Amino acid sequence: MRKNSVKNTRINGEVQKELSSIIRNEVKDPRIAEMTSVVSVEVAPDLKTCKAYISVLGNEKAAADTLAGLRSAEGYIRRQLARNVNLRNTPEIRFILDQSIAYGVTMSKLIDDVIKKDSREGAEQENESDN
Repeated sequence: MRKNSVKNTRINGEVQKELSSIIRNEVKDPRIAEMTSVVSVEVAPDLKTCKAYISVLGNEKAAADTLAGLRSAEGYIRRQLARNVNLRNTPEIRFILDQSIAYGVTMSKLIDDVIKKDSREGAEQENESDN
C-alpha cells in the first residue's frame, strides 16, 4: 500500500475522527486543555505507527501540559481506538504538537503590519509631492 493511496487516506481520516472524539469525550485528564484538536493524522502503511498532530489553543504551558496528559493516556486512547476502528493492527500513537496555526496567525499579523506601514509611507509621500 502506497503512503498516499486512497485506502491510507481513508484510514487517516477515520483515525483522526476517532482520536478527536476520544480526546474530547472520554479522556478525563485535567492537564488536557479544553480547546485541543487533532489537526492531522499520518498512519504508516503497515498500520504499526501513527503520528497525531495536536493543536492547543492557549499558552505554551497549556500546550506542554496537554501533550504530557495525552502521552500518559496513550494506552487508554489506543485501546479505545482499537474498539472503535476495525483495523488489522491498532497503531502505536505518537502525539506531536502542531504549531502551524500559531505560525500562520503570526505570519498573517506580520504581513498586515507591513501592508499598513507601506500604505502610511505611500500616503506621506503623496502629501509631500502635493505640497
